[in-house]
Amino acid sequence: MDIVNIDLGDRAYQILIDWNIDFNQHLEGESSKSRMAVVVTNVTIGGLHLNRVVGLLARIFENVRVIELPDGEKYKSWDSLNIIFSSLLNWRCDRKTTLFALGGGVVGDLTGFAAATYMRGIPFVQLPTTLLAQVDSSVGGKTAINHPLGKNMIGAFYQPQMVICDLSTLSTLPDRELRAGLAEVIKYGSIADLAFMHWLEQNLNAVMAKEVPALAHVVRQSCEIKAWVVGQDEKESGLRAILNFGHTFGHAIEAGMGYGVWLHGEGVAAGMVMAAELSRRLGLIDAEFVCRLTSLIQLAGLPTKGPVLDANDNASRYLELMQIDKKAEAGEIRFVLINGPGKAVVRTAPDSLVREVIDACCE
Repeated sequence: MDIVNIDLGDRAYQILIDWNIDFNQHLEGESSKSRMAVVVTNVTIGGLHLNRVVGLLARIFENVRVIELPDGEKYKSWDSLNIIFSSLLNWRCDRKTTLFALGGGVVGDLTGFAAATYMRGIPFVQLPTTLLAQVDSSVGGKTAINHPLGKNMIGAFYQPQMVICDLSTLSTLPDRELRAGLAEVIKYGSIADLAFMHWLEQNLNAVMAKEVPALAHVVRQSCEIKAWVVGQDEKESGLRAILNFGHTFGHAIEAGMGYGVWLHGEGVAAGMVMAAELSRRLGLIDAEFVCRLTSLIQLAGLPTKGPVLDANDNASRYLELMQIDKKAEAGEIRFVLINGPGKAVVRTAPDSLVREVIDACCE
């Protein structure tokens, strides 16, 4: 088993990475604090992995309850959050009840936000079942729901007790979801680890074929990079913002198209190309690196062009959506840009230049 440590003092925890993890021994501390475990999942993941997880939890918790939500990005909402709250209240759950988030980023973010706010905070454990969740959204304590005007705009920083990345769950992952997760993986290489980017260029086919050693390396390396960044800047006051490379454009795509039409990773993929092109036009990188990154994204089967959100004035629509972004300050959009291969910087850019990039990178 690979173990990655998130070093946050009294909120420190471990990420466990292995195939078919029997996690009972790692949860003995949780079961001693509470007799009840509540698994939050969606109807799709529930049909695939719920019985095994409930069986494992039933060995160490006296009472195991399940909340099954609808599947899809559009359900990352107040309504779904209230379903969780109502269930917890009806079952008389207390502050020692442990929530388990079994699913992808939507389930993980929802469950984490519910845990952060129910009775002002209860423990939760991440059980991510998608590549995107294992390498990114389950790690670091970002929890949120979407608003029609912006993605992840309502939430809290709240760390889990543990993250358990069972690689066997990826065997049931649809190819489109696997490719979407690769967007976040490629992000780490381009902004923080050129050696990892080179490894991906050489081994991407093995990852896409779901070869276990390749999957294990991708998850471990991604988690190690994110763990280092989160350990330096837990609440995104500075360094951690670089992990949003491609996300400013990507979130605009998701909101503009309607949540769920483009997967998160698909929006981020096109967004990374746009952010790289903006970096080039600002003189931060050369065209060769933009081509290299674009080729890797294309090799992963991900989009390299953004969609047209408004046939009359596409650039204005993108700018309107990007102004509702957590990195924006005093009405100015701040972009994560590549500041030389393997490095990133957060800065503003002239609207006129951003418009040129959008026009050049959308179809």
